[in-house]
Amino acid sequence: MSITSIFAKSLSNYDNQKSVGSKLRAKRIVPLLEMMEAVFNENGSVSIIDIGGTEKYWGIIPKQYIDEYNVNITIVNLPGTAMSEDHEPFKFIEADGCDLSEFPDESFHIAHSNSVVEHVGDWVRMVQFTKEISRISKKYFVQTPNYWFPVEPHCMTPFFHWLPKPTRLWLVSHFQLGHWSKATSIDEAVRIVEGARLLNKKMFQGLFLDANLLTENLFFMPKSFIAIRK
Repeated sequence: MSITSIFAKSLSNYDNQKSVGSKLRAKRIVPLLEMMEAVFNENGSVSIIDIGGTEKYWGIIPKQYIDEYNVNITIVNLPGTAMSEDHEPFKFIEADGCDLSEFPDESFHIAHSNSVVEHVGDWVRMVQFTKEISRISKKYFVQTPNYWFPVEPHCMTPFFHWLPKPTRLWLVSHFQLGHWSKATSIDEAVRIVEGARLLNKKMFQGLFLDANLLTENLFFMPKSFIAIRK
């Protein structure tokens, strides 16, 4: 196991509430909790669609809170993604986050997405992803890593995302980096490298024009951005 893989597991060990990742996530979701409470006070329940999420992610919120605020969470992932059977308060659906046409306008109280928009594809697909989030809910909470943070968050390698593409392809073809296994072919290497397209603040704001942007800092540097429409 590479050093970056060890670092990735340590940083993103969300089973350990004392890990850096858990502490950042707990702080990050405070505005989301406030949004949920406001929705509950108005409607007596909270419906959330989590696009590209996981059930494990929601473990950051105590079950008692979920029950008290009558929260129901629909988790959407691409067809073929391994998902659990539906169980309270979760429902699992296969769909493309850029085409949620099976859901009518404003089907949910809150649309949520954590570190997903940078994975949906090129700018055209990012725009479509944004439109769907804005359409299916009046409120949303969307987070993405910052391109200008020096450590690439998926491979946990400093400056990786700033390197020329041929260099990045060579690195993923020869090393296991962070959450990425070593590529076994050039096709796999290209898919890995092109699978994450980090955004800077201006680009992210350009996608979510009607949102307020929050900045999450780590070591006094902007690590990620959160778009919130209340």
